[in-house]
Amino acid sequence: MEILTTGYYILLMIFGFGALIFFHELGHFLAAKWAGIRTEAFAIGMGHPVVSWRKGIGFVVGSTHRKVVKLTGKSAQELKENELAKHGLGETEYSLRWLPIGGFVKMLGQEDANPNAVSDDPRSYNMCPIGKRMIVVSAGVVMNLILAVVLFIVAFSVGVKFESPVIGMVAPGSPAFTAVAKNTSELGIEEIGLQPGDRVLSIDEDEAETFSSIMIATAMAKPGKELEFYIERQGFDEPLVFGITPVVGADGGLLSIGVGPSASTQLAESDKAGLLELTLINTGLSKVGVKPQMRLDFINGKKSTTFGELERAAAQSNGIPLQTKWTEVDEDGEPIGSTIEASLAVVPVYSLYPQRESAADEGLLGFTPLTRISDVDPSSSNADKLQAGDIIIKLGKLAYPRRSQIPAFVKENKGKELEVVVLRNGKEIEVTCKVSRKGRLGIRLGTAVDYLVTAKPITSFVRYDDEDVALVEDVDTPIHANAPMGGTEIVAVNGNAVSTWPEFRKALRKATANALSSEAQTKVDLTIIHPTKDNPKEELVVTLSAVEVAQLHELSWTTQLAAYDFQAEFITLSAGGSPVRAVVMGFKETYKVNINVYLTLDRLIRGSVGVKQLRGPVGIVHIGVKIADRGMMYLIFFLAMISANLAVINFLPLPIVDGGLFIFLIYEKLKGRPPSLAFQNASTIFGLALIGTLFLVVTWNDISRLFS
Repeated sequence: MEILTTGYYILLMIFGFGALIFFHELGHFLAAKWAGIRTEAFAIGMGHPVVSWRKGIGFVVGSTHRKVVKLTGKSAQELKENELAKHGLGETEYSLRWLPIGGFVKMLGQEDANPNAVSDDPRSYNMCPIGKRMIVVSAGVVMNLILAVVLFIVAFSVGVKFESPVIGMVAPGSPAFTAVAKNTSELGIEEIGLQPGDRVLSIDEDEAETFSSIMIATAMAKPGKELEFYIERQGFDEPLVFGITPVVGADGGLLSIGVGPSASTQLAESDKAGLLELTLINTGLSKVGVKPQMRLDFINGKKSTTFGELERAAAQSNGIPLQTKWTEVDEDGEPIGSTIEASLAVVPVYSLYPQRESAADEGLLGFTPLTRISDVDPSSSNADKLQAGDIIIKLGKLAYPRRSQIPAFVKENKGKELEVVVLRNGKEIEVTCKVSRKGRLGIRLGTAVDYLVTAKPITSFVRYDDEDVALVEDVDTPIHANAPMGGTEIVAVNGNAVSTWPEFRKALRKATANALSSEAQTKVDLTIIHPTKDNPKEELVVTLSAVEVAQLHELSWTTQLAAYDFQAEFITLSAGGSPVRAVVMGFKETYKVNINVYLTLDRLIRGSVGVKQLRGPVGIVHIGVKIADRGMMYLIFFLAMISANLAVINFLPLPIVDGGLFIFLIYEKLKGRPPSLAFQNASTIFGLALIGTLFLVVTWNDISRLFS
């Protein structure tokens, strides 16, 4: 069923993309007819015709050429107007071609790829007045702009769902994570950085209507330029003002500040890997009947609408389970089943040690837990070697690796075999695992918080400069100076036995409780067992500053449910039933899209946007399929954006496209003659090579994304 649905959306997007090209070429065609130019072909797609139609011939499979020759003894191009009329034939062949990547209108005396194809026929393109030719050349772009406005008006008349401009995730170490509000002193803000639940009101005085507004504003920023964010935060009457400079993301992609969208309280659909089902099992929610797509309506008796409210309730729980109520709902959010009550356990939050923007480790005092395999992909080549519950002791040359180290190390060894040592049922087992060509083992990682043996302690972290060079920096943790090796077991805090990470956290807070009101340092005595011969025991004295004690007691609670387990928080942009407002919104959105295309080209030249970020027809269809579940209006909105993009791209001053032809016409008007055929030929070859190369590159990128 899912395959059929995906296939339907693919066909829908191909049809939609073809429709945009159809209207573009229809603009050229109607303008050519108006100008009196003989139009020999009107084609959607490239390559050989699949089907075609000509007046006097009708529909045929392939081209009408053979039937015309059979009827008249000549090709349609060789027939004069009176000969066409004599046989009742139309001058234009309308065709649908194999490759849905473009289209064309063939006019007598004009061929994009052959400047020599001129004609002395009075109805030829080159014999037409320059003013009329300018209208013909620009008509396709005008048609795409008109279509974009119309589609935007239709979409906004009904309403389009977008991700709301609310922060749901802040990446550790990112610009948003470390930003300090400019009005800190006036508002009494203590926390640094943007916070989940913050609503972005504007960026550099431009209103942030959707989360896409945030992403576009940061991606299109000038490299090194600070953006001013106005933030609405619960508990403050005035907006918070942050100056944040976007940087290239850890994936080497666009400029960003390291934030993700907010989630609602409706669970996501079941995913292919079954990760959501696994989470529901681990939390005990599935046992009482909670299923994917159900909605969390109440937390401790209070109505809930966003994932941020679940996070806040967990943080304030002091370890007491949350009492929740879930409801099964339909596509419109209407209840279709009875309410399910469930107790949702909370788990401790630990200190976060950022390694780089995309990775971080949790722990206490600089110690971090070992990594547990929470799930193994059944299709993985390692499914018979690794098991859910295995604790990773060694990975190749890495002994007791931290969770953040594992993905990067595995990726470095893609296509190779790795010796892996895991702890399974109390026994160390060595297996040889195969790393896929994509650099994966086919496992999902968690933390072994029920096993108080440490991974390699945090003493430093890696950050990357503007040239992606790794720089190692020290991390000033309480154990930095005397960090024991990975594999160390912690058995007591101030003589009180501990065996799990939650017990360790609780014991540390108890041992430092009396120091909360003091500015002096506090010493804590840890009893540890080294992972060396005979497992010697040692007393390790750790000194905590007043700030570190305060941070330890500020650690709160969370649940095993993450933001990605829920559907995004949406808002609907609508004209509210006003046709005038719909028109205004349509023109405004068309203008914004056009400006962003020019900004993208500028950022390509500046280097802050890479060619890898560009998409061709395959990528456009792929995106369209992924966003199709947002509804028909979002698909119409998406096609409107593509139509506006096509208009801008087609009118760039490049050979082959309409903009280049328009430049030639301006030259002809000023000079009284067209550019030389030699120059036109050279420009055509250059244009074909440029566009052909770009098409191959973006198509390769599109296909790579499909398999990555």
